[in-house]
Amino acid sequence: MDRAKAHAPFHAVQSIMDCTGRWLSSIPGNLRGDTTELFLDDNTIQVLGNASLLLYPQLWHLSLTRNRLELIEPGAFLSSQGLEVLSLTDNLLFTNYSLTATALSALPALRTLDLAGNQLREDMVSVLVSNLSSLESLSVARNIIMRLDSSIFTNLTQLLELNLEKNYIFEIDNAFEGLQRLQRLNIAYNYLPCLVGFDMTQLRVLNVSNNVIEWFLTLQHDDLFELEVLDLSHNRLLFFPVLPRQSKLHSLLLQDNRMSFYQRLPNGTSLANITVQFLIIDGNSTNITTVRLWDELCHSNLSSLRLLDMSQNQVWGLPDDFLAQMPSLTHLKLNQNCLEAFHLSEEDPLAMLTELDLSQNQLVELGVKVGVGDILPNLQLFNLSTNRLQALPPGIFTHTRKITTLDLSRNRVDLCPQPGEAESLPCVDVRGVETLTHLSLAGCGLRGLSSRPFQGTSLRHLDLSDNRQVLSGDPGWLQDLALTLQVLSLRNTSLSSTAVDFSALNSLVRLDLSGNCLAAFPASLGTLRLRSLDLRDNCLPALPPDVAQVPLGRNLRELYLSQNPYNCCTLGWWDALQLAEGLRVPDGREVTCSHGSRALSPGALPEPVLQSCRWQTADLALLYLVLALPTCLTLLVAFVIVFLMLKEKLLKMVKTRCGVSSPY
Repeated sequence: MDRAKAHAPFHAVQSIMDCTGRWLSSIPGNLRGDTTELFLDDNTIQVLGNASLLLYPQLWHLSLTRNRLELIEPGAFLSSQGLEVLSLTDNLLFTNYSLTATALSALPALRTLDLAGNQLREDMVSVLVSNLSSLESLSVARNIIMRLDSSIFTNLTQLLELNLEKNYIFEIDNAFEGLQRLQRLNIAYNYLPCLVGFDMTQLRVLNVSNNVIEWFLTLQHDDLFELEVLDLSHNRLLFFPVLPRQSKLHSLLLQDNRMSFYQRLPNGTSLANITVQFLIIDGNSTNITTVRLWDELCHSNLSSLRLLDMSQNQVWGLPDDFLAQMPSLTHLKLNQNCLEAFHLSEEDPLAMLTELDLSQNQLVELGVKVGVGDILPNLQLFNLSTNRLQALPPGIFTHTRKITTLDLSRNRVDLCPQPGEAESLPCVDVRGVETLTHLSLAGCGLRGLSSRPFQGTSLRHLDLSDNRQVLSGDPGWLQDLALTLQVLSLRNTSLSSTAVDFSALNSLVRLDLSGNCLAAFPASLGTLRLRSLDLRDNCLPALPPDVAQVPLGRNLRELYLSQNPYNCCTLGWWDALQLAEGLRVPDGREVTCSHGSRALSPGALPEPVLQSCRWQTADLALLYLVLALPTCLTLLVAFVIVFLMLKEKLLKMVKTRCGVSSPY
């Protein structure tokens, strides 16, 4: 239970005692007297008595998480005046909270207090923390707090971090006004319907995700907000939040809301001049705030924003110059919206953008307005999957000079052929894009790749799965990827055993051939040094007997084999794989073999099946001998019996014919 550890400049070498999970019902009295950190989690302690900690005056960190603690007696911490960190998570402190509050008030140096999961109401919390002016971090998560007002955190003037997540909070009334040093506030997983009049200029991180917020409005003045991260994801926002005019915001998370822009509707109607009025009732005073949403949006300074996540909303289009406000943006997520078109131009200063996700929209057009400059010059990841695109703008990749990952899966696109061939049909041209290493074309309805569409690329990951006719042409395209390709997926591509020669792909380490028509193991795989191979859902009756001895078997670390009609009588390869060192068959329990109409586990074949298999696999010559021997013996015995019965007649017949008399 004892270990030494260097902690912080204020605590040189610490004596740490870990008594977690010992079924202790009280604080042990036989620990080292110089103990500074004591962990008593997962025990059965119900009361922390006045004398419980007398033997440990140097204690600065105490954890009593997941006990049955109902009471801390008023004098329990009188000998532990240096205690700085106290964790009381998941106990029953609601039962005697007033006495426990008296005990806590005797801790002048307490900086971190965790009261999560104690079934505390807001009035109980107010009493428990009323005299803890030294606190810098407080967690009252997973309690039953419903309403916050100005009386709860009155004396916590040094508080830097406050965690209120997973309560039942539906109203906040000036609860944080006295917390002038608060920097991190977590109110996620509550029931807040709106946040109007947000004015916490000192706050750096605000998490109000997973509430029912429909409006987020900041008080509009020119004071600088320190806000860096704002998480409004998983709410019911109807509009883009009205943000501070001046802030340090770099991460804005708006995922999974009901947000859209109404400056211009799909039918062409403009709502640019429409105003919204908010009625704000504060005590006996009533204020009406009139907001022109698009003007407010433009007045927010988003020049420091680096991450904007607006995925899973109802956005069908972006307002004019929306992205122009975000010159520092590096990650933009607009996936799972209603976008039908997305236009890029040099006027949108997205020079810093490295990731753009437009997947799962209804895109039929990706527009690029090309001038003399580059468009998205630093873009590395471009996700366009699950749209209705048929092509990309010609030459788009000559402007995105750092693109490494392109996902076009589940679009009806074709790959462009070589120069000089017919290129009149819409297509995507990735030839010569030297930086491209990851390309996904799953489910694109591709028909043959006979025109070497990957020439000049350095692809390492290629996904061609769910294209039933992609292998119908000349497989010469593999030669262009022989030196670089490491991961290849040909799942559900109607692959037969001889359709593709894999022997040239010397760099390949992962290959997915699942969901195909393989009736025999492709011989060209034997020389590869794959680390992972997926053969699920094919028509394989067996693998080669020497599969574990060839280079493939010696290098494999992961092999998927289920959903194949293996023959129970030819499982020598299976036994060899079980003995292969370092090889894992993750779906081994799902692998079955067929014997007659039965599906059996290859590792536990019944004795009658084994007996039947021995007969089926025995030497044919021996089998024929065994079958013929009884017949031969029967004929021999019959011949002897007939001979003995007809012996005298035969002898007389011979004598008569030869004319020689026989003596009697």
